Amino acid sequence: MTEQPASKAHAAFATTFLAPAFWLIAFFLVPLGIIWAYSFGRTVGLTEIAIDGTFANYARIADPVYVEVFVKSIAYAALTTLLCLVVGFPVALAITFASDRAKIWLLLLIMLPFWTNLLVRTYALMAVLRTEGFVNDMLGWVGVGPLPLLHNNFAVVFGLVYVNLPFLVLPLYSALDRLDRSLLEASLDLGAGHLRTIFEIVVPLALPGILSGLLITFIPALGSYLTPDLLGGPDSQMIANVIERQFKRANDWPFGAALSFILMYLTFIAIAVQAVVTRRREALAR
Repeated sequence: MTEQPASKAHAAFATTFLAPAFWLIAFFLVPLGIIWAYSFGRTVGLTEIAIDGTFANYARIADPVYVEVFVKSIAYAALTTLLCLVVGFPVALAITFASDRAKIWLLLLIMLPFWTNLLVRTYALMAVLRTEGFVNDMLGWVGVGPLPLLHNNFAVVFGLVYVNLPFLVLPLYSALDRLDRSLLEASLDLGAGHLRTIFEIVVPLALPGILSGLLITFIPALGSYLTPDLLGGPDSQMIANVIERQFKRANDWPFGAALSFILMYLTFIAIAVQAVVTRRREALAR
């Protein structure tokens, strides 16, 4: 009697899982596998790629020009993540302790940028930062400027923070909202100040959520293409811009594929580091 319902449950699960599994394999894993194979090939014609198992494309990445771009991309992503944490943590904390009605509106404001296309938001930011933009107009009222706020490293980092801030605020809010508030009250009752309570009680308890938020922010920032392309200058290009040039302008798909997978390997390393830190923390907690 128990085998028949179980078999029906397995059949229902298989039927439900079949469509998304097919979609994932056909439109994600197979194209990804093709690009991975391209990374071990070479261009032999205008549209022909010979996959011969060469590692020359990966060896070419060791060129100081590309190493510098990778280091710059990691530095931009790390700085963006740090600034998002500095700005986003107080915001997430304020949302956590807001009233139920205010919390809804604050979360709505955080998610509102996702309802607008990234290209539109980036052009809006360009209108704000340009020489005749709103920021320089306001600075002109006090006799300052105009300042070069666009097409430089500052504009890239500012744009990355602007784009990726919600990715950090939402995981932080989710982690902070689950905290046992009686621990915070006990800390304050025992004489600890608000800052000490935050750093010694809130941060350690919310550390898994903080690490997840940092990872969710760092990975998109590392692979950003549109923001440095529109807001940056000649010296502000990131690795995604180099990859785009290999596929479009240089027509060197094998090298572009190798660069893409190096970026993916770095992503896997970041995820692995986050998993190791989380497991060690859980082991120490036991």
